[in-house]
Amino acid sequence: MSFLKDFKDFAVKGNVVDLAVAVIVGGAFGKIVSALVADLIMPLVGLVVGKIDFSNLFVVLGAMPPDTPRTLEALKKANVPVLAYGDFITITLNFVILAFVIFLMVRMIARLKRDEPAPAPAEPPPPTEDVLLLREIRDALQRRD
Repeated sequence: MSFLKDFKDFAVKGNVVDLAVAVIVGGAFGKIVSALVADLIMPLVGLVVGKIDFSNLFVVLGAMPPDTPRTLEALKKANVPVLAYGDFITITLNFVILAFVIFLMVRMIARLKRDEPAPAPAEPPPPTEDVLLLREIRDALQRRD
């Protein structure tokens, strides 16, 4: 029974629940960024650099069978080794955009936390009777001099 209680305590801790939510939201956000890159950014980049489709950039590393079209999909179906660097460019761009957006979010959250006013310091407790008595003695000695 102790094992189940320990597991329950672990599973309902705030940090574990926060992490689960972050993973789910992060997965959905990753899909949004992938769609943004694949459907909006990469076509524009391809247009600017000469209508290049990055997903079809590859280098054939083996012998091509005759009658095989020179497309990445057809070559992969024919089990021809290819170096598909266009996919790498797309995935790298995905990562850079995702990292930049996360950086902006963390920076904004840090700025919001910084703008919160600091709590007012607590008033010090009043001096004890001993301290008051010592101050009186000190003041009396200073007057004597």
